[in-house]
Amino acid sequence: MSLNTFGHLFRVTTWGESHGPALGATVDGCPPGVEIEAAALQHWLDRRKPGQNKFTTQRQEADAVKILSGVFEGRSTGTPIQLMIENTDQRSKDYGDIARAFRPGHADLAYHLKYGLRDYRGGGRSSARETAARVAAGGVARAALAALVPGLTITGYMVQVGPHGIDRSRFDAAEIERNPFWCPDAVAAEGWASYLDDLRLNHNSVGAVIEVVASGVPAGLGAPLYGKLDSDLAAAMMSINAVKAVEIGEGMAAAALTGVENADEMRMGPNGPEFLSNHAGGILGGISTGQDVVVRFAVKPTSSILTPRKTVNQAGEEIELITKGRHDPCVGIRAVPVGEAMMACVLLDHLLLDRGQTGGVRGTVG
Repeated sequence: MSLNTFGHLFRVTTWGESHGPALGATVDGCPPGVEIEAAALQHWLDRRKPGQNKFTTQRQEADAVKILSGVFEGRSTGTPIQLMIENTDQRSKDYGDIARAFRPGHADLAYHLKYGLRDYRGGGRSSARETAARVAAGGVARAALAALVPGLTITGYMVQVGPHGIDRSRFDAAEIERNPFWCPDAVAAEGWASYLDDLRLNHNSVGAVIEVVASGVPAGLGAPLYGKLDSDLAAAMMSINAVKAVEIGEGMAAAALTGVENADEMRMGPNGPEFLSNHAGGILGGISTGQDVVVRFAVKPTSSILTPRKTVNQAGEEIELITKGRHDPCVGIRAVPVGEAMMACVLLDHLLLDRGQTGGVRGTVG
């Protein structure tokens, strides 16, 4: 049994390894007639690709996406869309020392115990390089959403690096594209730069928290009980490499609130009920309310560091291991466009599911 596909009606299958000749995605279920150009998909991949600044891995990959099928004369045909991204800067020799040793914090041991063999070059299938395929597929989802729900926007940004969070009173959306951290707080971004510089020089790494917000999401997406929008969003974000926790709305902080504080009160507006707050993150009972859908996920520290770590090898010998190669001091930086892509894929999937079940019929208030 192989589980390399996610989605219900809009289905994405990713394939390929970190040091193989190529990787990519097969996208099935995209509605026909959607304008899709390789250049438009490339825009999203360029935001994720490595080597753009000193805070990400210096592996140099163009991440040039090729559309092999499913698009004719610039529009989707309704048939499977095959996307391919060639690997051009593999340095497999960097991984010779771990061919029979297990890197702490990596999936090496788990893959070995499950399959009895593994592609040790850059982590093979478990590498974050796989997320390039997700971003390409997310570009397809964004194009379809733009056609079906004009005005829907998806924005991701970092809200925490290690123990250092943003000050939301300084939140400036215009700052997100101005610094290498996708940070909406210019002051925090400046502090993060110094913090990560010190970590790099000390052969260390750190984790991060990313927030992804979708605005303009129609009410009514998601279904009880096992097709909840937040369940699929949580699964999608949790499937991203190195993610260890996911929150919707207030998330874990909701446990510290009272019922009076947590319930999002309503008043009638000119177009129906309006919420006075959004502790629920735009989802109630697994169904979107029309408010912003807010998701956060935590990314663990990069496990590949130059500091020696205790481990064992395949022979059962206790050793110390340094992970060579080119690695991100904070892998969370490049997880921002990945989180946006997963949000787009899930929202499109649920939009198509809703159209199939309800045909867009909605209840009214007032």
